[in-house]
Amino acid sequence: MKFFLDTANVDEIRQIAELGILDGVTTNPSLVAKEKREFRKTITEICEIVSGPVSAETVSLDWEGMVREGRELATWAPNIAVKIPLTPDGLRATRVLADEGIKVNVTLIFSLPQGLLAAKAGAAFISPFIGRLDDIGHDGLQLIRDLRQVLATYGLQSEIIAASIRHPMHVVEAAKAGAHIATMPFAVMQALMKHPLTDRGIERFLADWRTLPNYQEAILTPAKV
Repeated sequence: MKFFLDTANVDEIRQIAELGILDGVTTNPSLVAKEKREFRKTITEICEIVSGPVSAETVSLDWEGMVREGRELATWAPNIAVKIPLTPDGLRATRVLADEGIKVNVTLIFSLPQGLLAAKAGAAFISPFIGRLDDIGHDGLQLIRDLRQVLATYGLQSEIIAASIRHPMHVVEAAKAGAHIATMPFAVMQALMKHPLTDRGIERFLADWRTLPNYQEAILTPAKV
């Protein structure tokens, strides 16, 4: 599974990228607005940090506007993926941009038919929002399973991005359900790395290490022959 960060915070992205585990970034208008920075500068800076896909979203509602904005966004960096909502106009714009070789991430998917339509329109990525489905009593993870099965059955090449992730178990279950990618907030990414037994193990190892003579120099000091 690939790990994306769902944020427009450059400092958060840089921290995770330095760990060598970050495969891409997704943004949306709300996340960019939260940073109070100029849109293009934010997106291009993220693209310099991350070598994988960086989703930047259009804001027009008509297909011609989406295409126009998508073409512009695609010129900002070679790893831009144009993010477009699942609407009739969004599907039309997706097909136009995909036919031009521009990667499209179709977002705000909440049903199997929506995901299938996005894949047929040529989307490189389809983003089912599992957390928002869970919020209204639906099974977001089942949508991941269904989408993976249908894409495989018909040989459709879209990658499934499990989006609207709320907690680490969403990531675990999305991986088991077959999502190609999980995009998550910075806090969830941090939580994936933590376990109380890891902390206790480190404390125990270090306590035992300190019982060695000259433990502070034991590793870096060359052994005497």
